Amino acid sequence: MAKEWITESDGEGLKFKHETLLNYGLNRWGLNKAYSVGALSELIRSCAPKEFKEWEDFYFTQGKQKKKDGIKITREYITGLGQTLYIKLTEVVQKELASITEEECIEYAYNLVLRRIYDGYRTEIETIYGQLEGAVEMKIEQAPDKWDRAYSVDFFIKVGEKYIGIQIKPIASGQALNQYQWIEMHKKNHEKFENEFGGKVFFVYSIKAGTGKKKIFNVEVIEEIRAEIKRLSK
Repeated sequence: MAKEWITESDGEGLKFKHETLLNYGLNRWGLNKAYSVGALSELIRSCAPKEFKEWEDFYFTQGKQKKKDGIKITREYITGLGQTLYIKLTEVVQKELASITEEECIEYAYNLVLRRIYDGYRTEIETIYGQLEGAVEMKIEQAPDKWDRAYSVDFFIKVGEKYIGIQIKPIASGQALNQYQWIEMHKKNHEKFENEFGGKVFFVYSIKAGTGKKKIFNVEVIEEIRAEIKRLSK
C-alpha cells in the first residue's frame, strides 16, 4: 500500500511530501552529521556497492558515529533519529510556527534581501581595502558618490595632483573570473577617469579563503598599482 507521505521515487531514493521541513529539522539538530550517522561518503566509497542491499548491509555492519566513543549504527538507532526528528518538529518547530507573525516575516524578508547583503558587501569591501592599503603603502580613500556613477570607481589613491582609481569586485568561490566582461563593461568610464585624473583604474577581485576571511584574488594587481604610483610620482 502506498504511503501518503511519499510523492515519488528515483532509483532507491524516495521523495517525501514534507521534505523541505524534514530536511530543515535534520540540519538544524545535526541528525544527519557525521558525528550522528557516521562519515557516509567515506563509508559508501569503502563499500563500493553494486546494489542497494550491499550498501545497507555494509552500513549496519561498519557504520559508526564519527566522534570520540562513537557508537555503532544499528537499524534501531536510525529509528531513534526519526523519532527525535518527529519530537523536534511537532513540539519545538510547531510552537515556533504558532508564534510567528506576518509583520515578522515581512521584516525578515526585507532584512535578508537588503540589510544583510549590504552589510556583507561593505565588510568584504572594507577588508580588501585594508589589505590593499597595506600592500601598496599608500592611503586609499573612498571615492565620492558621483565618481562611482560617472567613472565606476569605488576608491582612489592620490599621487601628487593625480589619482588612481580602484574598483573592488567580489567573486564567488569556484566562479570563473571573466575579467574581459568587467573591463569592457566599464571601459568608457575608466578611460574618462584616466583622461581627467591622469591615473589608470584597476579592478581588485576578492574571494573568500578557506578560513572564511576575504582575500585579494588577483594579487598581481598589487604590483601593477605600485608601478602606476611610481609612474605618476615622476
